[in-house]
Amino acid sequence: MSLNNKKDKFIASLLGGAIGDALGYAVEFMLLDEIIDKYGSQGISDLDIDKEEGKALISDDTQMTLFTANGILMACKSIIDYGNGSYIENGIYQSYLQWYYTQNSKFNLEKRACFQKNMTFGKQDNIMQYKKLFVQRAPGISCLSALESNKMGTIEHPINDSKGCGGVMRVAPIGLFFHNDTEYAFSVGAEAAALTHGHPTGYLAAGVFASIIAELVNCNNIIDGTLNSIRVLKTYSNHEETLNAIMKAIDLSNSNEKTNIAISKLGEGWVAEEALAIALYCSLKEKDFIKSLIMSVNHDGDSDSTGSICGNILGACYGIKALPKDWANKMELKELILNMSNKLYDVSVSAGNSIYRSWT
Repeated sequence: MSLNNKKDKFIASLLGGAIGDALGYAVEFMLLDEIIDKYGSQGISDLDIDKEEGKALISDDTQMTLFTANGILMACKSIIDYGNGSYIENGIYQSYLQWYYTQNSKFNLEKRACFQKNMTFGKQDNIMQYKKLFVQRAPGISCLSALESNKMGTIEHPINDSKGCGGVMRVAPIGLFFHNDTEYAFSVGAEAAALTHGHPTGYLAAGVFASIIAELVNCNNIIDGTLNSIRVLKTYSNHEETLNAIMKAIDLSNSNEKTNIAISKLGEGWVAEEALAIALYCSLKEKDFIKSLIMSVNHDGDSDSTGSICGNILGACYGIKALPKDWANKMELKELILNMSNKLYDVSVSAGNSIYRSWT
């Protein structure tokens, strides 16, 4: 695959995830019957445009995805400047603390100093200058409470027993950045989720998702990329719940079950394995970007997270040509999303095949 095609997939995955997030954010917390009552028999099928902003609004899912990308760039800057560091401790965790500050101004002085350090690529690229990121868009309780605790959750020392989808919905940038090493993408994705979600399913579902995104950048189709990622998943302890959800999604995508019934059998998406399973099912069931996204958000439950994950997958698989231009142009913070996508790609390419394994 040419470098231009890979860059195309970086952009499409993050922008596609934002589109899915925005489509689902309008109906998050609504039951399917309520969605149909409001939008008609097909459910929501177009972006809701905020009257004041004139844009389709993103939720905390895209906010945290952007802060994940920012954390990777922070870690790379630290390595370049100081010669050592960690993607998790020196990058992603610090960036999540920045996100926490945007959602809660009651921030202790130590954490305030962390985010005030300009650890990105120059002041003009500081993510904290974007005021719209300071708007609360239904941030997850597990994410907020974990980051407020002054403790950094790890797989070895879990911070809680949460398996909410807040760990999985934000790790697409990890799969993109580490696309040359899908096993490593899995590992970093799981560790990033474990910062706030300590249940094995909470972080293993994130690992699988990051690995699938990495696979898709390398031309694999969704089913092959998923099966390759499952092989990695099986090497981890306590993988059964995540594996069962994924296999159920694959089986249902090959069945004649009505879509709404199939999704209901997978869950509502509030927890990690359900959100991933619903997104995978919709990605496999319908190859058209718009139809798949519409399917992924019209259900009882966490519609913005399932839409976001589905959009990440479809974008990484099919590239920018699959995204509807009119939807893309209506996205809140589109320029920041494009900027982050480009920078993530540029730094990933400069890292080469080594992927800086020694940095974690």
